[in-house]
Amino acid sequence: MRDLHSKHSYPISQLCETMGIQRSSYYKWLNRKESDNEKFNKELLSLIKDAYEERNGILGYRQMTIKLNRQHNLTVNHKRIYRLMGILQLKSVCRRKKKNFIPSTPEITAENVLNRNFESDGFGTKWLTDVTEMKYGLQSKAYLSAILDLSDKSIVSFVVGHSNNNELVFRTFDIAHETYPDAKPIFHSDRGFQYTNKIFNKKLADVGMTQSMSRVSRCIDNGPMESFWGIMKSEMYYLHKFQTYEELVAAIMEYIHYYNNNRYQKRLNCMTPLEYREYLQRSA
Repeated sequence: MRDLHSKHSYPISQLCETMGIQRSSYYKWLNRKESDNEKFNKELLSLIKDAYEERNGILGYRQMTIKLNRQHNLTVNHKRIYRLMGILQLKSVCRRKKKNFIPSTPEITAENVLNRNFESDGFGTKWLTDVTEMKYGLQSKAYLSAILDLSDKSIVSFVVGHSNNNELVFRTFDIAHETYPDAKPIFHSDRGFQYTNKIFNKKLADVGMTQSMSRVSRCIDNGPMESFWGIMKSEMYYLHKFQTYEELVAAIMEYIHYYNNNRYQKRLNCMTPLEYREYLQRSA
């Protein structure tokens, strides 16, 4: 109404009558001072837009709340962030895709030693692993093998390759063992052919790790690993069309670095995985 009055010289009394409000109410609104809460919301709206654009729209209101509180020393409730993101019409662009399981004939199987006990208070006591497929170009495929530590949810090691084969998994394991030679965790996987291989079983036994396997067709037995795949694909992979293998590998490397070093997690006391590892080590 103020704009109509200033731009077109419409009388305030006529505008108030048309809109069904009292002149006194209009002047009270016109002369009111902006509250501290309104000023703070304006600041938050700007921070939300910047954070949303920084990660290409992958942040939902929970991740947004943690990020703003951590990086700007705030104590904002997630409900406020949810409401403000609604005003900006911002929501996470992430989507999930189900995994296809291809059965194989095992050489060696192991008991489900982990038994869905996903709690761990020390680094290097429980590791999960898996391989996932990603496409690039028209029909080309790449495969990502990774190992996740259950205490801090960090990615301990990963390898990207053109083929889903034993070498891919063996290299991933070798990197993890070389980086953390003293770790002797329960090593849990599904029953993929690489993990039921006699050579892989011996590699674990030689360094004192205990092999554990999910039950047949029970993806939930490897739940945290499956959860990481879902997070990574929804926040990175599904948002882009990768034309080359090199482009995809670069994106994977960038995302895992971001995940380990910069992605705050509520279940880790709003710390990043590597921050939480340091916290556990100081507390031990």
